[in-house]
Amino acid sequence: MKERVEEFLTGLFQAAVAAADPKRALSRALPERPKGKTVVIGAGKGAAQLAQAFEQLWDGPLEGVVVTRYGYAAPCRQIRVMEAAHPVPDAAGLAATKALFDAVAGLGPDDLVVALVCGGGSSLLPCPADGLDFQDEIALNECLLASGAPIGVMNMIRKQISGVKGGRLALAAAPARVVSLVVSDVPGDDPAQVASGPTVPDRTTREAAKAAVRAYGIDLPAKIAAFLEGDSNVPPLPDDPGFEGNEVRVIASAALSLEAAAEAARAAGVEAVILSDAIEGESREIARMHAAMALECAAKSRPFPPPVVMLSGGETTVTLRAKGRGGRNSEFLLSFALCIDGKTQISALAADTDGIDGSEDNAGAFADGQTAAAIRAAGADPAEMLSRNDAWGAFDAAGSLFVPGPTGTNVNDFRAILIGELP
Repeated sequence: MKERVEEFLTGLFQAAVAAADPKRALSRALPERPKGKTVVIGAGKGAAQLAQAFEQLWDGPLEGVVVTRYGYAAPCRQIRVMEAAHPVPDAAGLAATKALFDAVAGLGPDDLVVALVCGGGSSLLPCPADGLDFQDEIALNECLLASGAPIGVMNMIRKQISGVKGGRLALAAAPARVVSLVVSDVPGDDPAQVASGPTVPDRTTREAAKAAVRAYGIDLPAKIAAFLEGDSNVPPLPDDPGFEGNEVRVIASAALSLEAAAEAARAAGVEAVILSDAIEGESREIARMHAAMALECAAKSRPFPPPVVMLSGGETTVTLRAKGRGGRNSEFLLSFALCIDGKTQISALAADTDGIDGSEDNAGAFADGQTAAAIRAAGADPAEMLSRNDAWGAFDAAGSLFVPGPTGTNVNDFRAILIGELP
């Protein structure tokens, strides 16, 4: 029975990923061929797969360069694929950022730049502002990742200290027209937030960024904090003439993927409900909310009568309390497993749609009412492991890790909770 449930949940994950398939998503959004050159640039954990699909679909000559995470490359004929570190940037990322700027330099009004942007690009495109250096950007990134702040807040701050984010890469391509094709991994699907918007500006202000730092109690490195007190390197606004004629299209998102998963569940005879595609907050707390709903369904058939699968997406966060192993989806599920400890007829999968959750090679994990007991039987304490952010170690002990490998896309968190028995 357990194997059948895990197979069902895996099928829902696969349906969600397939809905964000690069070739399928791009085929609906190709721009018209320009009179001049076509230059492709891109960044993110699925950028190489997007570039590969674009080459297959594009009817005409092209050139360009994209950067992806180490191990995520895909073979391309005309587009150069570079690899760099994620989630903390490295020197290869600096070289990749320079290569993207070089690719769009000297273009004219008849040329077209196609920007393939997806999640992970913030780390893959380091470019410290004048007055800062690479180590400053690394220190900021490490600080933000440990802060527990929402992704929108992190990106707001990143844009203030970057030379590429907040639309600056698109400005460098002017007067060429820039069409940004975005795979959204952020709650609300704001394209300016994906990869911190290298080709998509927004109205982020310096004062708003500083207010966010205060509101979330982020302990910025001293040099970054001092830089934010100045008025240099303010991101360009959307009405800057350099963006005139540019287009932005969101070609895949968590919403579309969750809808595909819901259809797959119903095809298997299980009703599906989508709680939200834009859930944010501390992973372990969001898990308690999901668990409370699942327990209510199991015990009282409300708000949804079993059998039912609850689906949700978005991007939760983890406040690091120790240097454990894992990621936000694994941490969500360990907290969830503790909440349903000993209960029956509740099973769940939580995973990152790019195939990698945090620091290890798993996308997430499976859990049910016996998972916490399985962790204890392996000689570990699930509550203690949660306290030190070692969700990977807990699920590894239980033999419940979910390891599909890199998927080639990224529409963020995927959570599927089955209440009741499969038909």
